[in-house]
Amino acid sequence: MRQDGPISLWDTTAEERAPDPAASLPAQVDLAIVGGGYTGLSTALHAAEAGLSAHVIEAHGIGQGGSGRNAGLVNAGIWLPPAQVKQALGPDYGPRFLRRFADGPQTVFDLIERHQIRCEATREGTIHAAHAASGLRDLEGRHREWVAMGEPVDLLDAAAMAERVGTRAFPGGLLDHRAGTVNPMGYARGLARAARAAGAGISTGIRVTGLTKAGGGWRVETPQGPVAARAVVLATNAYTDTLWPGLRRSYTPIHYVQIATRPLGPEAAHILPGRQGLWTTAPIMISLRRDARDRLILGSMGRLIGTAQSGVTARWARRELARLFPGLGPVAFEEAWDGQIAMTPDHLPRIHRLDEGLYTPIGYNGRGITTGTIFGQAIAGLLTGADPAGLPLPMTDVAPVASAPLMRRVYALGFAANQLIRGL
Repeated sequence: MRQDGPISLWDTTAEERAPDPAASLPAQVDLAIVGGGYTGLSTALHAAEAGLSAHVIEAHGIGQGGSGRNAGLVNAGIWLPPAQVKQALGPDYGPRFLRRFADGPQTVFDLIERHQIRCEATREGTIHAAHAASGLRDLEGRHREWVAMGEPVDLLDAAAMAERVGTRAFPGGLLDHRAGTVNPMGYARGLARAARAAGAGISTGIRVTGLTKAGGGWRVETPQGPVAARAVVLATNAYTDTLWPGLRRSYTPIHYVQIATRPLGPEAAHILPGRQGLWTTAPIMISLRRDARDRLILGSMGRLIGTAQSGVTARWARRELARLFPGLGPVAFEEAWDGQIAMTPDHLPRIHRLDEGLYTPIGYNGRGITTGTIFGQAIAGLLTGADPAGLPLPMTDVAPVASAPLMRRVYALGFAANQLIRGL
């Protein structure tokens, strides 16, 4: 069931229309997928193209979780620099993981092109902006590593950042030419359209209430009746509930808030003139982008406190934009929203094998577009005979994060304090 009103700016501005809900659930499928975001839809699309009968069951609407609330940055790689990924994953999986994620934006943009997904796709790169001298040193190290791997990234000095971003607030940055931006809800709905065209089924407004092993497969319980499935993928990431015991305790959920100005027109033309998406190296990072209608969308870690027009978040956003772009003048905000991110202790995602024929990719650490697309493709390959050793990273068992309940509260308090103090 949809909540009243849009869940984000992207919900109302996406050119792709939301798919109609299926009239009924199938009695039996090869693959049942719980969750209608990037992971579930990519899994359904690739599984259907490989000849499996696949059906997505979504409790609310397509993209209603993190996918439709995303910032829309199609980034290559993850939060960690390449050397740390190699150290964490070892000599076999480390280079393979880096290669798959370096090519992640290409995978996304290829799907957009192949299926003509209307999602305001731009491929002018993304900018990782240094918030201070310490952040610039980190970016210099990342630049050396990526260049040594032959990847197209440029280190920008303060003058180049001023030209690319429209502010002198950043001492430097890293421009990743592999990356880009999309309307994230448009991409999710486009994947749904493509999955249905490939033969996959999609049912929305139906919550899965139970999973039991039955007849060599799984019985997927819903209020509309059971579905028998040979295999099941839980594709819920940060919106995981209690369907599978212990899974929700395997990551730390944090909130990410975004607020969008009204269309600014020519007065914003100097801000991100190439329409790259930007995020900073600050411990409490911010993100910034300009959409196709010249809105500025500012984001940071934390909940929405108040509304787009008034309250702590709106005050923080006004101060932040005035700090970055003092010549911009007063701005009015049109929409504000927040979403959840699943953070893991090592900032690496996971692919868990929960039981025979039951899998979940999880812990995307704020990189949902590329990670969900790649992992959906990989899981579909696994279910159609690919060697598990070819996955981007090894399958693991679920392990609880003991500190998650405490850290969730600590993060929430810290992020709220950051908005309050910086909005004064």
